[in-house]
This record gives sequence, C-alpha cells and structure tokens, in this order.
Amino acid sequence: MKLILFGGKGGVGKTTCASAAAVQLADAGCRTLLVSTDPAHSLSDCLELEIGPEVQKIEGVANLSALEISAQRLFLKFKEEHGEEIKRILETGTYLDEGDIDDLFPLSIPGLDEVMAFKELVELMDRGEYDFHILDTAPTGHALRLLALPELLDEWIRVLARMRYKYRYVVSRLARRDIHEPADDFLFTMKRAVKKIQGLLRDPTRCEFVVVTIPETMAIAETQRLVGELDRLKIPVRRLVVNHVVSSEGGACPFCCERWQEQRGLLQECEHAFPQLTIFKLLARPKQVKGLQRLREILFPIQWFSADPVVVTDRGLA
Repeated sequence: MKLILFGGKGGVGKTTCASAAAVQLADAGCRTLLVSTDPAHSLSDCLELEIGPEVQKIEGVANLSALEISAQRLFLKFKEEHGEEIKRILETGTYLDEGDIDDLFPLSIPGLDEVMAFKELVELMDRGEYDFHILDTAPTGHALRLLALPELLDEWIRVLARMRYKYRYVVSRLARRDIHEPADDFLFTMKRAVKKIQGLLRDPTRCEFVVVTIPETMAIAETQRLVGELDRLKIPVRRLVVNHVVSSEGGACPFCCERWQEQRGLLQECEHAFPQLTIFKLLARPKQVKGLQRLREILFPIQWFSADPVVVTDRGLA
C-alpha cells in the first residue's frame, strides 16, 4: 500500500494531476482510492461525477474509488464520541471551570478537524482494500498546515498528558490508590494515532509528496518554500510536475513562440532550483482536462509509482 499526495500552489493543476494518476493506476490494474481533503472539493468537477463523503466506485474505471473527506463532519462525529473525555481533560488539566468549558466546547479546535481527516485516511489504509491512496491536497498554505498538524498536536497531547499526570498524582496520594480514568486512555489513543500519521508521512516506502507547479516566477518561488518545508517535516519528495508548458514547436503562432521563450528560461530555473527532484513536464492543453476521457490523455511514467511490495508495470501489478 502506498500514499501519494499531490500538492502545490492554487491553480497549478493539483486535482487534475492527482485524478489522472489515479485513473492511470486503476487502468493498470491497481486498486486505487482517490481522496480529497481540499475544502473546495474539486474532484467532482474534474471527474464530472458527483463525489461525496462516502467511498464510492467510479463508473467507467474498474479499479477506482473516490472520496471527498469532510473534515468538519468527522470532527463533529469525534466530539460526539469523545466529548466527555475531552471535557474531563479540560476540567482536570486546566484552570477552566465548568462554565468556561461549556462555552469553549462548542467551538472548533483549530486544526483538529484536519487531523481527523488524516486519521480517517490512515484508517482507510489500515483496511488494506487498496494498493494506492492518491490524496488531492488543498493549496500550499492549507496543505502545509495540515501536514504540520500532527507535530503540533503531538506537543499539545504531551502538555495535556503532563497536566493529567500531576492531577492523578495528587488524587492518587489523597485516595491512597492509583486513579485511572477513560480520559487517560483517550490521550494515549490520540497520541498513538498522531504517531501513526507521522510515521506514515515520513516513510519513503509508503508515502510520497508529488509537487505540482507551473513555469511562472511566483509559482516557482512558492514551490521552493513548499519543498523546503516538506524537507523540514521529513516528508519524502522526489518528483516535480511542471504543468501548462507551451510546446517548443509554436509554429506560426506569435503568442506561443513568445510564451515558449519565456518558459524556457523558467524551466531552466526549475532544474537549477530542484536538482534533487525528477522533473516531469506536462504540455498545456487547448481545452480543460475534465472527465475520464481527457484524464486518460495525461500519462505519468508508470515506474514512478513502483514500490515494494507493489510493483506496477504497463500491464498492471507484477
């Protein structure tokens, strides 16, 4: 099983690339799940099919299923299931009184809904139903916040666990016996889930982030920041897709010729800026890439996705 994330600046074609890769893998015989965590959810538009919050098979592609994760929906479900434990941790680990907690609890905890989205994805992977999980992420800033959240949440859990330990120590001394509550089990479970997410994202045999950009100065600059931050987070990056490249054979079209002259320098800039990455250029297309037929026109090098124990060939799984 492998997780492949596609991400980059808004408008560079992340959803198109993620969808095309998913269709290509499914056509090659790999059981593939295409997932979106982007709040804008463009998968439905790209596939020209209605995709919802439940896994559904894609008609016309034998091995492909898709899902648009609703992070907010998952967070509400999480609060319903673990509300009492969260309140108990706040009661015993902070100076908030019951009234403060009642006021605070209905509010969204920044970032936790997105962590729930990742937790859902990891649980889907644990079922072992798919060979590949293709993740269409939100634009750069949102995606980086999502990828950095496990690290941040790990710190929060550590602080809360320390507070709980102090509370348990005092109460246990007074009661003269060890005090153990469901809130402690909850913190341990969350800690384990966060560590599992971190382990997955940092495992080059199971996870890879494919960066998508376009040959424009601002896009390349943002891509440099993205690659640098992914490196800091220890998330594997090996490939860069440069989308919307104008053909060098512009012919008699003055616009195409001039655009190519500009892009040629920017493509060289990409090669100098990212010497460690394999760069794949996608030509600009006269029409929007929407629907399965046009998505099938985009073909990535199939060996990109080869990884033990799954080996992909042009004929499918080896």
